[in-house]
Amino acid sequence: MSSLWPRIEPLLARVEKPARYIGMERGSVRPDHHPEKVAWLLLYPDAYEVGLPNQGLQILYEILNERPDAVAERSYAPWIDLEAELRAHGLPLFSVDTHRAAGDFDVLAFNLSAELVYTNLLNCVDLAGVPVRAAQRRAEHPLVMAGGHCTFNPEPLADYVDAFVMGDGEEVVSEVTEVVGAWKRSGRTHREEVLRDLATVPGVYVPSMYDVEYDGPRVVAVTPKHADVPAVVDKRTVADLGDWPYPKQQLVPLIEVVHDRLNVEIFRGCTRGCRFCQAGMITRPVRERPLEQVRTMVRDGLRRSGYDELALTSLSSADFSGIDDLVGGIVADQEGTGQVSVSLPSLRVDAFTVGVASEIQKVRRTGLTFAPEAGSWRLRQVINKLVTEEDLYSAVDAAFSQGWRRVKLYFLTGLPTETDADTMGIAELAKNVVAIGKQHTKGASATVSVGGFVPKPHTPFQWFGQNSVEELRRKISLLRDDLRRSPAKLRWHDAEASFAEGIASRGDRRIGAVIERVWRAGGTFQEWSEHFDLSRWLDAMAAEGLDPDWYVTRHRTEDEVLPWDHIAAGLHRDFLWQDWQAALAEHGLPDCRWTPCYDCGVCTGYALEHVVAANVPPAGGSQGTGQDLAAGSTVPVRLLPTVRGGRDREARVAG
Repeated sequence: MSSLWPRIEPLLARVEKPARYIGMERGSVRPDHHPEKVAWLLLYPDAYEVGLPNQGLQILYEILNERPDAVAERSYAPWIDLEAELRAHGLPLFSVDTHRAAGDFDVLAFNLSAELVYTNLLNCVDLAGVPVRAAQRRAEHPLVMAGGHCTFNPEPLADYVDAFVMGDGEEVVSEVTEVVGAWKRSGRTHREEVLRDLATVPGVYVPSMYDVEYDGPRVVAVTPKHADVPAVVDKRTVADLGDWPYPKQQLVPLIEVVHDRLNVEIFRGCTRGCRFCQAGMITRPVRERPLEQVRTMVRDGLRRSGYDELALTSLSSADFSGIDDLVGGIVADQEGTGQVSVSLPSLRVDAFTVGVASEIQKVRRTGLTFAPEAGSWRLRQVINKLVTEEDLYSAVDAAFSQGWRRVKLYFLTGLPTETDADTMGIAELAKNVVAIGKQHTKGASATVSVGGFVPKPHTPFQWFGQNSVEELRRKISLLRDDLRRSPAKLRWHDAEASFAEGIASRGDRRIGAVIERVWRAGGTFQEWSEHFDLSRWLDAMAAEGLDPDWYVTRHRTEDEVLPWDHIAAGLHRDFLWQDWQAALAEHGLPDCRWTPCYDCGVCTGYALEHVVAANVPPAGGSQGTGQDLAAGSTVPVRLLPTVRGGRDREARVAG
């Protein structure tokens, strides 16, 4: 393998942001390649600014480069201008660390954090000089693999990706390295052999090892072709985050990127049970990083990176045990050392306190985003976001009282059972939040961000039929008209993009051909509004003889085989169905860390020490309101792995 830099460098003067492609970031490595080492190219199929902060990619980058039998480099989807230059000059996709050709690596491993990047994955494989369809690859071609939250429905990319990794990657990436290494040492002759071996690694799904049976538009069954290939692929779960203090050398970019700060993951998983939240469902159980390890990662990370902003990341950062003490200690440690600000990107309204507010504003008031998600208490019980109006108003009052002038509120529209009264409740909440702020400062304002709801696999809402584009637009219009003269500013996600996301996220293998058609029609960077065009997706569906409404707006039935049923996120299917019925009954369930177990299935194989004080929530409180839950004095559950190690098993940054 040799560097392509002498041929790439002259092209960079012709493109926007050439620093995207030069590497050399603080924390990056220039690995020592060797024929006996397994060479990984870790790819994020979006622009450098979006992909570089991704923690999942950075963690694997460090773990692999610590192994004596592996090397890892990085690549990102080249922007449209550089892609044109590469194709015009006959140059392939390359790594940013040593500028080697992507086709010279043994594994091309993609992180999939959003469905609309699927066309970019195909584009990157093609730019690497590798056949786009897996069936056309030969032994000399790299293995194309993928991980990340989106892979919990791998079927739309089944004809294009050789193997998917489900769940946490810290342990399984080494097992995959050993399998690929053995294949290389054997002479790397038959591709089928290494795929068969990968299919037996727990947590790895190899689509070519499975047959799919259809009955008309329906999937009837997905069955393994061989006896040693599992019928159901279980996700991998790292039991103890304390064993994996990564990234130790967070990458510091040379240009501004999204989430440009030191990010330290404080826990993984969430048991709040929000029924719309795929990340919360598939990353269970909750595993907290040891407090002292967090402090060490913060202290060392700030010293190495030079950042003046720190984000404590998780799905619900304020739920971390002792969050007030953690934030207060970090702020105190930084006094007189350069004024480092602390932000909690994922704030639960009912967990935000004056104490947290006063600590994080001591240095600099970073942005505050609260996510009530729905405009009425009725609908919040449906989605199991058990946050009352009083919870929200108390949280924003705490923020404004500590000097904040702006807050952001995030909502979803198109949720199950949603009525216009629920929609208009969003506007009412927003106006009331501004009114509370003006009690503290005349300049108080709120930004209301509304996204169209897309039901995701492995959630209780996976059976729900998504709202149409027209219906989502109508609901946004209601809000726009009501807030037109309000200090609250309204922003919304494109309803057409939500529809395309529904196609990609809920599809079976037949959707793969649709994705390929969109890509061949020029549909890359579909996450970017200036490049998205729904007509490409609808034209591709029509060309393949597929009905978009069958995949997107249709409600599923209990007995229907879902395309992702052979992938196990740990949740019992009957638990999800019962939770869906509870949603339709407007029945909320409180966090299982404070109540008896709901037997969702995730904790099977683990010993749980579930400690609840004698003063448990009252009888009515077991179904959950913010006030009910506050009545009980509780101690968080601790996850104790019965077996440590490989066979027991998230914002895009957490990816």
